[in-house]
Amino acid sequence: MTPGPGGTWVSDENVALLTDLYELTMAASYHRHKMVQPATFDLFVRSLPEERNFLVVCGLDDALDYLENVRFEAESIAFLRSTNLFDQSFLDYLETFRFTGDVWAMREGEVAFGREPLLRVTAPLIEAQFVETFLLNMVTFQTMVASKAARVAIACAKRSFVDFSLRRDHGADAGLKAARAAFVGGASATSNVLAGHVYGIPLSGTMAHSYVMAFRHEIDAFRTYTADFGSASILLIDTFDIVEGARNAAAVALEMKARNENLRGVRIDSGDLAAGAKVVRRILDDADLSDVQVIASGDLDEHRIRDLLEADAPIDAFGVGTQLGTSGDAPSLGAAYKLVEDHEGPKIKLSTGKATIPCRKQVWRIERSGMMERDVIGHQDEKIEGRSLLHEVMSGGRRVVARGTVEAHRTACLAAVDALPEPLKALDRMAHYPVDLSPSLGELVRSMRGSGAGRSLRPTS
Repeated sequence: MTPGPGGTWVSDENVALLTDLYELTMAASYHRHKMVQPATFDLFVRSLPEERNFLVVCGLDDALDYLENVRFEAESIAFLRSTNLFDQSFLDYLETFRFTGDVWAMREGEVAFGREPLLRVTAPLIEAQFVETFLLNMVTFQTMVASKAARVAIACAKRSFVDFSLRRDHGADAGLKAARAAFVGGASATSNVLAGHVYGIPLSGTMAHSYVMAFRHEIDAFRTYTADFGSASILLIDTFDIVEGARNAAAVALEMKARNENLRGVRIDSGDLAAGAKVVRRILDDADLSDVQVIASGDLDEHRIRDLLEADAPIDAFGVGTQLGTSGDAPSLGAAYKLVEDHEGPKIKLSTGKATIPCRKQVWRIERSGMMERDVIGHQDEKIEGRSLLHEVMSGGRRVVARGTVEAHRTACLAAVDALPEPLKALDRMAHYPVDLSPSLGELVRSMRGSGAGRSLRPTS
């Protein structure tokens, strides 16, 4: 099979086709029937997974990049023509397609809860509908990983952790976006070199067991590596025997000191990490190497990290891979992107278990003494006490806010998590955080539920 535009990779040239087919068939029908009226859609998570007491919003900047730049190139148009699903009038429309809508969204790094709009799109119906798939993919995935990373950060307390997830992530672009989301959620660095280049995330890495095995003696591997990388070196010490590995690392670290260099750390990747760390720490301290860090990795998550620290394991930092990049215990979010208002007024979906909240909305956060108390969802134009969480980020298809740095998003996340009530920081039990509808919005919902599924109802005030 001959690759399509851009080869076998998602690229700026073919990303318009990274959508579900029904987005295009609906768009073609809207176009044929001249349904070009403005429409508003909310992107939200219906409810939180088990053991998730909050979400960390992530992925907005990448979503806005897409909205500003999505185009149907000639090869994409040719492919759509070959499907025999679309008439020439619609294909002509796609040749000049641009997103011209407005977007309001929560800032990256903000914490959010079920039912709250993370992002709101108002645009001509075709445009607002078409971008659904990409926005769900981009925002939902990064929010999922950032939320996992925030839990890992809670478990680590003041210790740092590094994203090691690339080789376990579900695809190349997922690996790139997971590194970004993990950093926003609290990781201090990533092993993913492309993420360092694209997003400016600090890089961190050690060596593989195969590197150690490539030398006749373990200590030769350590000497060679530290000669090449000096004080940036972190040595993997569990290839053969952790005690002997620690002693070899200590010997090499002392040789480095003699040439005015310092070994950065040693990494343990297997076995009883708590017991191993205690042995390694003792060997290093006995050699007057208290500045050498002990780093642990090996299928870690927030629960294992918490258990290690509760066992007084002298571990200074963690490498977290599989469970972080795949959000192993909660690998998906029940996110949705639904029509909530059009030219006729508010819209509601009444499907069992999937009902929506109508109209253009705002979310207000009520805080006391710097701590979150409750959230209120109301009509966009209501005046409600608290801090507004949805901000205008795009108008007429163009950004109205500058692209943020991942460092700024990470700082925002750390502050937001600090402001959570303590029960919401629990790692293994659910805690309730109140998210209420304003009285006016609540009345609108009740009225629309009584009016029948799919009907619209203009608010009375």
